[in-house]
Amino acid sequence: MKNQSNIHDLKKRLEELKEQINYHNYLYHVLDSPQISDYDFDQLLVELKEIEEKHPEWITTDSPTQRVGAAPLEKFNKVQHPSPILSLSNAFDEADVRAWYERIHKIDDRVKNANFVVEPKIDGLTVVLHYTNGIFTMGATRGDGFEGEDVTANLKTIRTVPLKIPVDPLGEKAPDVLVVRGEVFITIKEFEALNARLLEAGEKTYQNPRNTAAGSVRQLDPALTASRPLTLLTYAIVECQGREFESELQVLTFLKQMGFPVVEYYYCENLDKALERSRFFLEIRDKMPYEADGSVIKINNLFLSRDLGVVGKDPRGSIAYKFPAREVVTKLIDIGVNVGRTGVLTPYAILEPVNIGGVIVKQATLHNFDFIKDKDIRIGDYVLVKRSGDVIPYVIGPVESKRDGSEKIFSPPEICPACNQPVEHFPGEVAWYCVNSGCPAQLIRNIEHFVSRGAMDIVGLGIKIVEQLVENSLVKDVADLYALKTSQLLNLEGFAEKKAENIINAIQSSKSQSLARLINALGIRGVGEVLSNDLTKYYQDLSALAKASVEELQNIEGVGPNIAQAIVDWFANPKNLEILNKLKKNGVWPVELQRKPESGKALPLAGKTFVITGTLPSFSREQVKEYIESLGGKVTDSVSKKTDYLVLGENPGSKLAKAENLGVKIIDETALREITKL
Repeated sequence: MKNQSNIHDLKKRLEELKEQINYHNYLYHVLDSPQISDYDFDQLLVELKEIEEKHPEWITTDSPTQRVGAAPLEKFNKVQHPSPILSLSNAFDEADVRAWYERIHKIDDRVKNANFVVEPKIDGLTVVLHYTNGIFTMGATRGDGFEGEDVTANLKTIRTVPLKIPVDPLGEKAPDVLVVRGEVFITIKEFEALNARLLEAGEKTYQNPRNTAAGSVRQLDPALTASRPLTLLTYAIVECQGREFESELQVLTFLKQMGFPVVEYYYCENLDKALERSRFFLEIRDKMPYEADGSVIKINNLFLSRDLGVVGKDPRGSIAYKFPAREVVTKLIDIGVNVGRTGVLTPYAILEPVNIGGVIVKQATLHNFDFIKDKDIRIGDYVLVKRSGDVIPYVIGPVESKRDGSEKIFSPPEICPACNQPVEHFPGEVAWYCVNSGCPAQLIRNIEHFVSRGAMDIVGLGIKIVEQLVENSLVKDVADLYALKTSQLLNLEGFAEKKAENIINAIQSSKSQSLARLINALGIRGVGEVLSNDLTKYYQDLSALAKASVEELQNIEGVGPNIAQAIVDWFANPKNLEILNKLKKNGVWPVELQRKPESGKALPLAGKTFVITGTLPSFSREQVKEYIESLGGKVTDSVSKKTDYLVLGENPGSKLAKAENLGVKIIDETALREITKL
């Protein structure tokens, strides 16, 4: 009986966790009004996962753990929509809108007293969401309006898609069957951040938010969809069993009550007000958080709208009032090359000035060198250029019919335009790199990385001060930091004696940082914290690493041919060797005690997993992590049955109670040092 009671309590807790997590996810992603910290949210999710691991038979489709994790699909299955997912006819100016109004007025005299709802027309991918008894059971693309593709697993990964409704505790009971229409998209801010991350990683960037969103939803692997910053807004009900709505406003209100994110909308009492609102959307077009290509004007009365009928695939009761096109043709005068702060070379178009949407455009992005080659874009071509919101104008492609034979094929540069050092490019990779750490175009970013917490951890030396140092020519590479004097800093704006002394002391103190931190700080492409730590197991200082061959490096786990070549190329660059010599001269030359035992013995912590909680007497959190990993151990953030040791410090958190419940061995810093003795 006691066991049955425990099972009952555990299952009850599972349902509570699902409800809490879904609700807090709704508050965070839909209302943008979180009530708990990210940490507390993560703890709820960890607890839910642990219960489901013990009882996999309890896992249901509405569990928050099921958002990501479905196996890749071989293909998308076709699904029939419960009723046609119609498109909209277009109007391109106010005269077109008034002509539409006159046409439907002739069909039904009630139109003269009609009021309207106006929404922005989001440029995304239309999706159809199916809920059965409040549970998300299927999601599909619009397809041809009658049949779409089943993308359920992918849509589950989008945090704004409710897995169970209502998620709002104040919402009314969910209908037995509910089918909702919405738009999946990527905000302009998230799109630019995504492209910035891809650019920094040397990967292929995307042309525009709309195509990126559509392509992301139609990935066969849901994990790829989950990696994209997709979001959703809903605006229509396709089917609702047992419920009939009289107006668009009722539909939108009901969707909100069910916990759906709803598109921005405005009630307009007549057509003039609807046109006024549409003009407003046009005025704020560049300030909208997402790409919009117009506004949607809907008759609010759904009965009237239904009675007006459909022409082809276009309902008569709504119309899309499209914004003026922002695609133009102009001449590509030349192709320039920028060097980013990570060393990635990026081409850009130098254009014959052209007016696009009221803005004179002289330059546009060309994405990457592969894009130029694939599109066969040539200097002297007439090209199609698009400007969307605040996204940087970009070249779509050449207008080949306008070629006269004078156009020139473009080849990527072999020399960096900023420092005249050789450029690096590996077959199969998108990016071209400058690997000179002293390259002026990269200097601020290189120093910012060098002083960062995961690298040399120079406290107080933030980006603003780094910019001051570079702008005032006080540092020309990272090694110059160690030659700085207090008197030089006092000449900079915002510096007093104490602040200058603190910065200098922090710089000098960083000389005692580990070899792993210094390797990471150098910014060698593909070499982060983990690999830097692994390299110190084989090379005791930078001189030894500089002599490593490509073949030798590839014997280290996690080092492939491209990373091995990048390491060798970095140390072969004369400018980089100058920086190393200056570092050594300034006393920044850590030597790693080679802890890898001779005669094939394992490292003392090999195969052991540690979790750290509280404050340790002589280790910072980063230092104890490095210490454990250097001896073969693994450090994770959460306690589980796989945890071997919980390292306990002062003021521990909830991890202590969890470790005690699971029977995890608990040790202090002294005990940690004991078990790490070789």
